[in-house]
Amino acid sequence: MGVMIDGVYHVDDPGPDTTEGGEFKRAASNIRHWITRDGPFTPDAGRYHLYVAWNCPWAHRALLTRAVLGLEDAISVAYARPRRTEDGWVFDAEGEFADPVLGARAVHQVYARQAPGYTGRLTVPVLWDRETGQIVSNESADIVRMLGEFGGPDLCPEPHRAEIDAWNARIYATVNNGVYRAGFARTQAAYEPES
Repeated sequence: MGVMIDGVYHVDDPGPDTTEGGEFKRAASNIRHWITRDGPFTPDAGRYHLYVAWNCPWAHRALLTRAVLGLEDAISVAYARPRRTEDGWVFDAEGEFADPVLGARAVHQVYARQAPGYTGRLTVPVLWDRETGQIVSNESADIVRMLGEFGGPDLCPEPHRAEIDAWNARIYATVNNGVYRAGFARTQAAYEPES
């Protein structure tokens, strides 16, 4: 499904990241700036644009948080087609599945605007900053926390943060990423790990 190397999109994807033992290992998100009140990325309504796909569970949590916090008018969204092509996540030229901000036809065109050139997998959600013309983050857990900077109920209050982080780690390993670990396992031993 493609990969970016130094800002250039390559259709020839080597496949899922797996260990020699056949276990799927998700590549770490590597664009991880933060929205904070003291900047440089400040929580200003209308400044940010979210790139998502309805069929991506990682994007769902960003969309759900945006809705719970009532940020529909503060942060715009471009929905990729609910399928991937050799161009990866794609958009239409117009309509419900179009990108109204950059006019991108594929998510790799959004990543191609990063400087220095991005190298890695092309994932959603992506939080784009209109003001600086760059990606703020491609890590859904970070995006969820940053959306709290815009106001609304505190979804991660300090007294409960350690417990929330512990549950997030468990849910990530067993549910969110568990389906990928099972689906992309290349050996039976990797598919049925000892617990």
